[in-house]
This record gives sequence, C-alpha cells and structure tokens, in this order.
Amino acid sequence: MNRPAPVEITYECMKFLITHNPTNAQLVKFIEDLKAFGVQTLVRVCDATYDKTPVEQEGITVLDWPFDDGSAPPEQVVDDWLNLLKCKFREQPGCCIAVHCVAGLGRAPVLVALALIECGMEYEDAVHFIRQKRRGAFNSKQLLYLEQYKPKMCLRFKDVNGQNCCIQ
Repeated sequence: MNRPAPVEITYECMKFLITHNPTNAQLVKFIEDLKAFGVQTLVRVCDATYDKTPVEQEGITVLDWPFDDGSAPPEQVVDDWLNLLKCKFREQPGCCIAVHCVAGLGRAPVLVALALIECGMEYEDAVHFIRQKRRGAFNSKQLLYLEQYKPKMCLRFKDVNGQNCCIQ
C-alpha cells in the first residue's frame, strides 16, 4: 500500500504529527520519524498491528484508543483526546503529539481537526488547514461529524489582555 508521508500540523501552541500505521518491519524508520519531530506521546486510533514496546523503549508513550475505520470517534475517545491535549500542551507548550490510524487519512485527521475546532477554528477552516498538508483526508461521514460537532471550549481561555487563546 502506498501511504502518505507523516505531516506536521501546527496551530498556536499545538503541534501534531499525522502518520500511517507502521508494520513491525517499518518500526525503526517510524521511530526515527517520531523522534525527528520530537514526539513524546503517540495515539493509536486503529487496532494494534505492531509491537509498541520498541516505541516505548525510546521514551514515547503509546495510547491505544481504537475506533471504527471511516467513522467519527466515540465520545470517550474525544474526551480522552481533549484531556490529553490540555495536559500535554499546558505542561510542554509546543510539544508534538503523534496520532495515527491505518492510512492517516480519516480517524487521525479527525482528532486533529477537533483540536483546531476547540481552539476556535470553524470546521471548514480546520478541514482545509489539514487537507493542505494531508490530501485526501476525511470522508463524507467524518465531514458531517465535524460540521455538527459542538466545541466543549475546553482548550480556550482569555489571556490577561482579554484576548482569546488556545491552551496555556
């Protein structure tokens, strides 16, 4: 299968790496890519198909939150994702969180889009922002989910000057 290269999506103090699902045979290169982008946390949203032990031995935390291919994330995954972002980006602004599904075109971009929407981006802008770097991202079911998503506003706050900001 011809899979797209990993892409970094940066917005305000958030940085994400969207990638595809490696095999055990590709794991060394995959870990090199994660380290090159400074990833310390990796979220797998597909079924595990590789041994995460070598990844964790490199100091990268692997979180398994699988959900069905082509679908929107369940509420628990959304809550876990947003809580992770609040914690990680407050503790380490500018750190990079990697997320992958099988091809890196559906489930992983949806989670990154949710983060952008939570920071005040309109869903159309979030989709366009991601698609500029990840062509082919999102299917129609996922686009409808993002269009109907109601932000929880948990990544936004007002700074000392009253300006809207995202995480801090």
